[in-house]
Amino acid sequence: MVPFSILDLSPVPEGGTIRQSLESSARMAQKAEEFGYNRFWLAEHHGMPGIASAATAVVIGHVGAATKRIRIGSGGIMLPNHSPLVIAEQFGTLEALFPGRVDLGLGRAPGTDMRTAQALRRNLDAGAQSFPNDVVELQQLLGTPIENQAILAVPGMNSNVPIWLLGSSLYSAQLAAMLGLPYAFASHFAPDSLLDAIDIYRSRFTPSAVLDKPYVMVGVMGSVAATDEEAQYHFTSAQQQFVNLRRNVRGQFPRPVADMGSFWSPMEKLTVEHTLRYAVVGSPKTAEAKLTEFLAETQADEVIISMPIHDIEARLKSVELFAGLGNFLRAAA
Repeated sequence: MVPFSILDLSPVPEGGTIRQSLESSARMAQKAEEFGYNRFWLAEHHGMPGIASAATAVVIGHVGAATKRIRIGSGGIMLPNHSPLVIAEQFGTLEALFPGRVDLGLGRAPGTDMRTAQALRRNLDAGAQSFPNDVVELQQLLGTPIENQAILAVPGMNSNVPIWLLGSSLYSAQLAAMLGLPYAFASHFAPDSLLDAIDIYRSRFTPSAVLDKPYVMVGVMGSVAATDEEAQYHFTSAQQQFVNLRRNVRGQFPRPVADMGSFWSPMEKLTVEHTLRYAVVGSPKTAEAKLTEFLAETQADEVIISMPIHDIEARLKSVELFAGLGNFLRAAA
């Protein structure tokens, strides 16, 4: 039985507003809860006109208030952008508001361009180099204070918010294994090191107070619709967005197009299709085959799905259809 979860970036579609995007995230979380998804995570990105989840903890509170049972959290908080104390206070507050539902996924990438990262961090090198120590400090701040502990997170201490490590390379796999934490790999946009990272994490895993055996979550992009053609049409928004990132074109999340041929160059097509090679795009039958193959290859414990679809109604339909795939896989297991 492989649980399904959702990763949302609160996309700001062409012609839309930030407010509408945040309302759509709440609707998507409600739909995910209705159809039995395990988690609804939001990602930290900055300086991107097509993404509204920069103030990630605030948006998590927004979707938490719109739901009742589904786990909510970050996929992830880019810890080098922040002090561990600030994150402990934010997520301690969320845990107080939504007890037993909050996850804290951590990454060490900036989640933005270098100039914006500089504005966030002030010292880029120190932020990245101190990541392991910051994770351990954050664990302590969220846990039970030791005697005479000088710095207390209030809220935060004794909340024991579950911490995940997120990664797109081998670095976080090794750190998650060493610390005995659950691990999520960003295979939805960085597929190349997926299998090596999973192997390193599982083979080097050290049991901890929070986890006795490895737990791997893998990411996929997804667009499921009634037909392969409709699903592919909606997925052209994500393909355009990835091309625009490589062109350094900043804009709102693109409308889908009938044909990508006139939009990208042959090299851009090759690069984007390689980057998104694990994407699950198609009718339920097509998506089922792709997802079954992916799970057989990774033996993942959980799948987190990003659905970059411009139209919110089509996005909600994809959430529903993906849930049907999950029910099929559970029945097959």
